[in-house]
Amino acid sequence: MSSFKRYVLLAVIFSSVYSVWASVTHYSIPEEMKEGSVVANLATDLSLDVKSLGKRKMRLDLIANKKYLDVNKETGELYVVEKIDREYLCTKTLTVCYLKMEVILENPLRIFNIELEILDINDNAPQFRRDAIHLDISESTPTGERFSLSNAVDPDVGSNSVKTYHLSESEQFTIEVQTGRDGSKFADLILKQTLDREKQAVHNLILTAVDGGTPARSGTASVIVHVLDTNDNPPIFDQSIYNVKIMENSPIGSLVIDLNATDLDEGLNSDISYSYSLYTSEKTQETFNLNPATGEITVKGMLNYEHFRIYDMEVIAADKGATSLTGQCTIKILVEDMNDNHPEISIKSFQSPVTENIELDTVIAVVSVSDKDSGDNGIVDLHIPDNMPFKLRESSDNYYELVVSEPLDREKVPEYDITFTVTDRGSPPLSDNETMTLELLDVNDNVPQFPQSFYTIRVMENNAPGALLSSLTAFDPDLHENQYLVYFIIEKEIANTSMSMLFSINPENGNLYALKTFDYEIEKEFLFHIEARDSGSPPLSSNVTIHIIIVDQNDNAPVIVSPWRAHGSVVEEKIPRSTDKGSLVAKVIALDTDSVHNSRITYQFLQVTDATLFSLDQYNGEIRTMRMFSYRDPRHQRLVVVAKDNGEPALSATVTISLTTMETAVKAYSDMTEEPLEYDIFSDINLYLVIGLGSVSFLLLITILVTIVIKCQKPKPSKAAPPSRNSVISERNSTIADSTLVSNDAYWYSLFLAETRKGKLVVRQPLPKGSRYIVSSIPRGTGLTDTSDSAASTLQASTTSSSSST
Repeated sequence: MSSFKRYVLLAVIFSSVYSVWASVTHYSIPEEMKEGSVVANLATDLSLDVKSLGKRKMRLDLIANKKYLDVNKETGELYVVEKIDREYLCTKTLTVCYLKMEVILENPLRIFNIELEILDINDNAPQFRRDAIHLDISESTPTGERFSLSNAVDPDVGSNSVKTYHLSESEQFTIEVQTGRDGSKFADLILKQTLDREKQAVHNLILTAVDGGTPARSGTASVIVHVLDTNDNPPIFDQSIYNVKIMENSPIGSLVIDLNATDLDEGLNSDISYSYSLYTSEKTQETFNLNPATGEITVKGMLNYEHFRIYDMEVIAADKGATSLTGQCTIKILVEDMNDNHPEISIKSFQSPVTENIELDTVIAVVSVSDKDSGDNGIVDLHIPDNMPFKLRESSDNYYELVVSEPLDREKVPEYDITFTVTDRGSPPLSDNETMTLELLDVNDNVPQFPQSFYTIRVMENNAPGALLSSLTAFDPDLHENQYLVYFIIEKEIANTSMSMLFSINPENGNLYALKTFDYEIEKEFLFHIEARDSGSPPLSSNVTIHIIIVDQNDNAPVIVSPWRAHGSVVEEKIPRSTDKGSLVAKVIALDTDSVHNSRITYQFLQVTDATLFSLDQYNGEIRTMRMFSYRDPRHQRLVVVAKDNGEPALSATVTISLTTMETAVKAYSDMTEEPLEYDIFSDINLYLVIGLGSVSFLLLITILVTIVIKCQKPKPSKAAPPSRNSVISERNSTIADSTLVSNDAYWYSLFLAETRKGKLVVRQPLPKGSRYIVSSIPRGTGLTDTSDSAASTLQASTTSSSSST
């Protein structure tokens, strides 16, 4: 029952609503009204009480997506809430645009239909679908040809829509405005003058659409006409003749020239391919490569100025149009010479080896030079190092002679590496060289040279025969047989004895040997020469002075010559018992035939009966009393004196002296002074000396007699031939001396006996003939000459002074 009532109620409501819908209120407004603008007063137009609008809940229901309008419940006015765009609400096909709405009131319910017509205003300008219209028109298109253009669109309707078109000024084009069936306007582009793409490939036009509104609005579009090419232009080169220079030996692929042929056409009509003409030789085509697409000519084969210098070619440029058009040019390629050929040296003649004494200006070699290049690259200069004794002399064109300019010396430079350097004048210059070795042959032009010109060799006496004294080596800078040296002693006789009997030298190595034992006391030095001779032809030689010095050894013990006594006997001496203190009792004299150093003698008591009674001077051997004799002193005194030399080790000799004191009468002092001469001559000291000298003279006489006997039995030696390398003198007792110097009294006493009172010297020993002696005990100005060969010869001294000293 309740549902039924509901349906009845809905039916009543529907019938009442339908009665309201039956009446429509119509309004019209222009689009784009401002917000808040009043359209109409619905309370007045619909006869509604303004005061009751709020109570009856008056509302506006728009049949649209947006709420463009609303009702003021206090005044009943219909006003604009949001701007209305007619073109947005209605399509262009609708000539009339309505906005439908309902006004609803309650208590009682009432619905009013309202139509709001939106009137169009000219608020939109015409627009083309594209800003740019592109047209492709062949340059061969005839005049009068039409081309459709896109039309402009205007959202407005009626008189506000597109009304006409305008075209920018152009000599080739114009437009014609057309009207379509729907009333729309469009334009056709008409060609009024033939086109030439090569003059103008693109035509830029402006198409303007204008509507009929007030004020009128317009829109524009760019019309870009591309003139399509036809093959009506042949390719053209920049030049008809090209002259190109290229260096020889340019790398493969090097660019020779980049040809540029232009074709005013476009597309395939301007796409150019390059090729050689039939007039281009195969040699040229093998040497150069032509790129058919780019026109680049590059090096294909090696370029050699010396083989081929000029290349001629013709190149054709053809386009790829339907009917191909061509153009051609001539190219002349000149190959320029570069310095790519090294100068060459040819040795025509070379003389090696040559002797070092070759004459100046002698031709050693003949050389020729050449260069395949031309110009400065082919001009060459030949030279050798500056620090050589040679020079180059040009004999003819590019021929040179190498001649000797300075003396050659093989000993300084045995060979020369002569480098011939030839250089051209190119840039950069090239050069070549060849080295030849010149060998020098030796000539015997150098004498043997000893390191020293004078050799002093010290030889210790008592040396062994055959002992090596020194090695004397000379140097000869020559070669081979000119360098082989032979050594020998230059013969020199001294006292009938040659040097080769005393010394021997190895002829191969210069070792010097002693052939005998030397005695310093007999031979002190030797002076001779050694010669070194090479084996050249002719041989050259040089010599050196050898000074042999015999060095003394302490091989002779001192010999006591005073007081003299028989061998092993005791010397008996008698002295007065009244001898005063400091009186000379005796003097011991010892002689040593060694050298000065070894013969320096000192004296010492070895035994003494009373050490307080006698003193001994260690240097002169004088024995003196230290005090006077007393009655308690023994009558006999025994003194043993040792004489010791200064050698190492020291040698010595002793003498025993037995002293006996005697009682004598004492003379008055006046008596002693009356006979001074007798006292001086026959004093005790002189007596002792006379006795000593007599003893020595006796011994010397016996020695001389024995020596004479031995010498008479010995055969006279013949002159010996020069000894061989290993010969040794067997006669070791022979004595040779250039001069003998007596350096002390001991040696003099051993040779001579002086008779001081008679002014004579008696020879104790046999002396070599021709010898000369300087005796220190004879005053200066006294000369000694051997007057006899016998052992008992007497030497008479001519005294130039008024007195002689012992």
